[in-house]
Amino acid sequence: MNTLLQQDDAAIEYPDCNGNPRSDNTLQCHWIVLIKENLETQFADDPDVFIAGDLLWYPMKGEKKTCAAPDTMAVFGRPKGYRGSYKQWEEASIAPKVTFEILSPNNTAAEMERKFIFFEKHGVDE
Repeated sequence: MNTLLQQDDAAIEYPDCNGNPRSDNTLQCHWIVLIKENLETQFADDPDVFIAGDLLWYPMKGEKKTCAAPDTMAVFGRPKGYRGSYKQWEEASIAPKVTFEILSPNNTAAEMERKFIFFEKHGVDE
């Protein structure tokens, strides 16, 4: 690989926060936490299932504007542990297997369709 390209890749910052709130109301928050924590419990004994809530996911290296923050996601084949964001190319190119989006009164059908297309395009199965 070209040394100049390596330097450019290293200079790209992938933010850990997108500035959006985690939830719009207490009911939405309740469901996000319930789903995430139930998945954590379900896969507690499997060291290679990573579960996250509202974590920025960057599916493509060098494309910091191409990202999403699913309300909850499960990634099979990746170890548990801290991440500031999920950079798929640093995770053996493994996409989340399943993502969850909890509707709020502010969500639109068009927004949910865009998210569905994004998730499907970048390898999410469910």
